[in-house]
Amino acid sequence: MNRTLFPSLALLVGIGLTGRLVATVIPVHHLIITIALGLLIGNLYGIPDWAQTAVGTHKLWLELGIVVMGASVALDRVIAAGPAILLLVVATVITTIVVIELLARIVFVIQEETGSLLAAGSSICGVSAVVAIAESIAADDTRIAYAAATVLLFDATTLFVYPLIGHALGLSETVFGIWAGLTMFSTGPVTAAGFAFSKTAGQWALLVKLTRNSLIGFVAIVYAIYYARTTAEIESKSVTADGGTAGSAVEWRSLWDTFPKFVLGFLAVLIVANLGFLSSAQITSLSNLSDWAFLIAFAGLGLEIQLEDLRSTGYKPVLVVLTGLVIVATVMLFVVQALF
Repeated sequence: MNRTLFPSLALLVGIGLTGRLVATVIPVHHLIITIALGLLIGNLYGIPDWAQTAVGTHKLWLELGIVVMGASVALDRVIAAGPAILLLVVATVITTIVVIELLARIVFVIQEETGSLLAAGSSICGVSAVVAIAESIAADDTRIAYAAATVLLFDATTLFVYPLIGHALGLSETVFGIWAGLTMFSTGPVTAAGFAFSKTAGQWALLVKLTRNSLIGFVAIVYAIYYARTTAEIESKSVTADGGTAGSAVEWRSLWDTFPKFVLGFLAVLIVANLGFLSSAQITSLSNLSDWAFLIAFAGLGLEIQLEDLRSTGYKPVLVVLTGLVIVATVMLFVVQALF
């Protein structure tokens, strides 16, 4: 295991350090450059067999970076904006789901399950939400792949486009971070785009995105109930003699299974640090660890983005998500600017 893990980790670290070096020459954040370098290497040369082990761990490094970054977040600022952020997140998730579903079913007329998977991926947390919702509605593998490829296409695009738009519009750090956290799809690209704009923007983007992620279980249950009601076979299985107790147990288990557990770690570190249990030196060390974890994670993320897979996506799902993203992102930008 170690014989394959350490050389492949060295590759990710090497890509990250090269990204840092290039960033000293051109005015682009090193995390964006790191992803771009990984994408370039992965698509031109592929991922060697000996590097697969570490590349496959990039999500774990991302989660580690998120957890320990909790030590750098000021809790008083979070509490002050808490109610407004929560309302914005819930409003954005509901609006995105409704807009994508209507576009998929009425405007572009694509298959119902595909539209639901696109709505979930766009509103919550990208491919993770696509997979979670697919399990709750027993979606066909082909539709899962179709929706996942579409979401990945926008992940790969928005992580570069959002910072450019933010700078072009002269958005403040807080406004950009909240806007990116509300409207971008997957956690990795949101984090990269946020920190590419500024450290403060990155922290806000991550806080808002984690709040969105925590809603995945509730959305999965809602979709499961909706599709169960439209499928007679599932309905019949859900009927129990005790009035539905078993169904409730399944729903709570689904909620816990789909809940992103690393969010709890982030909250725990945030609370411990803000209660004064960590010294400034320890907080600095955790911040440095977070930076290194993100560097490794985004090198792996770049390597895993395969342009060939993205080309297989049909134009209708792309148009559905593009139209929905433009509508929701535009509306939420005005709302965030008005509030913050």
